[in-house]
Amino acid sequence: MAASDIARSEVQVEAADALVDRAFSRITGSQPVGGNRLRLLRDAKENYPVWLEAIAGARHTIHFENYIFADDEAGRPFAEALIDRARAGVRVRVLYDWFGCFVYSRSRFWRRLAAAGVEVRAFNQPSPIAPFHALSRNHRKVITVDGRISFVSGLCIARSWVGVPGKTEPWRDTGVALEGPAVFDVESAFAETWAESGPPLPLGEVEARGLPVETSGGRVRVLKGRPGQLNTYRSDQLVAAAATRTLWLTDAYFVATTAFVQALTTAARDGVDVRLLVPGTSDVPLMQSLVQTNYRPLLESGIRVFEWNGPMLHAKTAVADGRWCRIGSTNLNLTSWLTNWELDVTIDDPAFAADMEAMFLEDIEGATEVVLKAHSPTGLSETGRGKARTMKRQGGRLAAGAVGLGSTARAAITNTRQLSATETQVVAKIGLSLLAIAFIAFALPGILIYPVVISLAWLGIWLIVRAWRLRDAHEAREGAREAREG
Repeated sequence: MAASDIARSEVQVEAADALVDRAFSRITGSQPVGGNRLRLLRDAKENYPVWLEAIAGARHTIHFENYIFADDEAGRPFAEALIDRARAGVRVRVLYDWFGCFVYSRSRFWRRLAAAGVEVRAFNQPSPIAPFHALSRNHRKVITVDGRISFVSGLCIARSWVGVPGKTEPWRDTGVALEGPAVFDVESAFAETWAESGPPLPLGEVEARGLPVETSGGRVRVLKGRPGQLNTYRSDQLVAAAATRTLWLTDAYFVATTAFVQALTTAARDGVDVRLLVPGTSDVPLMQSLVQTNYRPLLESGIRVFEWNGPMLHAKTAVADGRWCRIGSTNLNLTSWLTNWELDVTIDDPAFAADMEAMFLEDIEGATEVVLKAHSPTGLSETGRGKARTMKRQGGRLAAGAVGLGSTARAAITNTRQLSATETQVVAKIGLSLLAIAFIAFALPGILIYPVVISLAWLGIWLIVRAWRLRDAHEAREGAREAREG
């Protein structure tokens, strides 16, 4: 190839990269920052000790945000470390999700932290004047210390992640340690969720963006998932569309939308090596059936699907084309994409991506590959370490061979695609269920009418209160703006 052709090719690659980068920025509302030191951390055995070490070395602030913070043998060392730093004069703030911690931590656990000087807040506790706020969960897993180092991961803090010796093995999960300018963006994300649960952080509490710590450090973009914004969903679709060679995904609760499955299958048919690693067994039994409904369209397009053979696989990661990675709390399903507060980081760094690829390949060594088999009852079989086995038909599966129940129902109503024999049975069950609901409503109308009336009244009151509060917040912002301008 002539030198001019090589130069032209390099210019084209740079132009394509710039286009994708600009699309990422517009979709996510975040900018990439370079000069960061990165460390890939696998499972609690690598994450927890580093977290505790950073907490023990805190001198100014600790911002600690997690969906589950359990009062058990995994959580108590963290509680003690936070209490120790608070008593030493460090500003320690803990934000936990009310629903996530409901069965894991009692009020005395939080009272003990607060009594030691830790600022503790629960995210979205139930409220009669804001009933629908409780549907939105803070699913983030973040720690920042002194504005110097941040940890972003899929790990909660509970017994499941460390296991019980002789009884249960630890859950599989992944995190990353960040040092450098990107820490400012993680701190800023914490400030947003902290303000959602009470007064905001004092002005100037979040330090300005720090200087690069590595001259050739990876470019990091912080993705702040918020209810209704679909930032991470659109970025995940963009990655599937932009990948040219490889796209390897690990996800704990894969129940993707039709559009996202189509993005993956289109990439695979275009020659991209798409692989998906999911749990072999789930801590949410119904979820496993939902995950498996996605298999057929993936497999038929050439995507390789693997089921983890160990205990629960809880990681949420992606690595594409040997350079782009994502680590964080977002699962590939609508709950994470649409209704939760999530936080992930994307990393554009070939060296870090090489570590991610090596970790993925190691993981699938301990997994079973699911493949199509023409003569099995379901058309699916599993191969891997040990004896291959044919998957049994699950009578309670909502939509075998479809992306999901909603997709099947929509296709039946709109006649937009041909349904399989299994989906036809599902459509019949949906019809029978609707007839049963109609009969109950006709025979006992109060069963449906009274809850609807109560819900409408409750919603009306909540909207009025919400409008009142929004007006007060708007007036407060206007007052602060006028005071600054005056």
